[in-house]
Amino acid sequence: MTPLSSPAKPVDVVIACHTPERPVGRAVASILEGNAEHANVVVVAHNRPADEIRGAIRPEHRDRVRILEHRDRFRSASGPFNAGMREGTAPFVAIMGSDDTLAPGAVASWLAVQERTGAEFVLTRLALGTSGHGVPTPAARMLRGGLADLARDRLAYRSAPLGLMSRAMLARTGAHLVEGATVGGDVGMVTQMMATVPTAYDRFGPPYVIGEDAGDRVTYVIRPMREQLGFFPDLLEADWFAALPRPARRAIGTKLLRIHVFGAVFYRQDGEIWTHEEREALAEISADVLRRAPGCARPLSRADRRLLDACLDPGIGADELMSAARDRRRHGRPATLLPRELTQVLAREAPPRFMAASLAVQMLPRVR
Repeated sequence: MTPLSSPAKPVDVVIACHTPERPVGRAVASILEGNAEHANVVVVAHNRPADEIRGAIRPEHRDRVRILEHRDRFRSASGPFNAGMREGTAPFVAIMGSDDTLAPGAVASWLAVQERTGAEFVLTRLALGTSGHGVPTPAARMLRGGLADLARDRLAYRSAPLGLMSRAMLARTGAHLVEGATVGGDVGMVTQMMATVPTAYDRFGPPYVIGEDAGDRVTYVIRPMREQLGFFPDLLEADWFAALPRPARRAIGTKLLRIHVFGAVFYRQDGEIWTHEEREALAEISADVLRRAPGCARPLSRADRRLLDACLDPGIGADELMSAARDRRRHGRPATLLPRELTQVLAREAPPRFMAASLAVQMLPRVR
């Protein structure tokens, strides 16, 4: 029998795992050996018997972990994460990939930020591979103990709900991961929370460390465009999105183009992929972003706008489309530094300010 969450601990950390070959034991150890004072561990075995996943956890930790089974027809982690969040009892919850780890003291730091700010969602600092390799998103302002703002702090560039979430807030808002989504099932949830509930960023706290040793993350698979960007309608057509102020909708739209649309094109560097149907889908999806987030293209660089023009026009050849996707990543040239509309050069989302803020976020934790 696996133990129930302790009511004395304020946070349930939910780990989804679909195979014992993933380093779930390392993930569990990072909580129990560096964050156990404040956190319970709930591991959700996804379409596998609990005993298989239990066997991948270190023997000395097995009796301190609650293991649930969740079965569905999807490979997406959204289902087991939702199941784990529903089953917990602590006032706060966090989700964690089985490849990832928490630096010692991370949960305590989230709780301290929450207590100081009253936030219902506390974004964790991220690192890639090791604690010292910080991820420069979000490129936020230097906040001194206050709440963050989606547009002014560029929060939309955070695409996963990693950090501390109030269970009462989740119940009130209905925020949840999209089950069955092979890509982006978490984008709508995290964007909704950052845009509509009090959110803080634990800018200097110990990080959530994203593992680099998984070779089967579903995010990396090339899929048809309507599947790759299939999470866009759930976000763009939502009532909460339509109710946002124009600057927030514009900031989200800029991010959707810059990260998701342009990224999808960049990773499709094979002309045979770009059938007429795929080009039509790309054009329709891109146009929908522009329609629902008016003005979101204005701060984009000249190189970005060249790519956007190609995305919107299926009559432009696939070679030019792919070339534009490559060119926008050749940083340091005027075309990647200056927006097409020069009046936007000092806009928050334009390359000069965005790049400077990203560099500050990446470097500041190292000199703390």
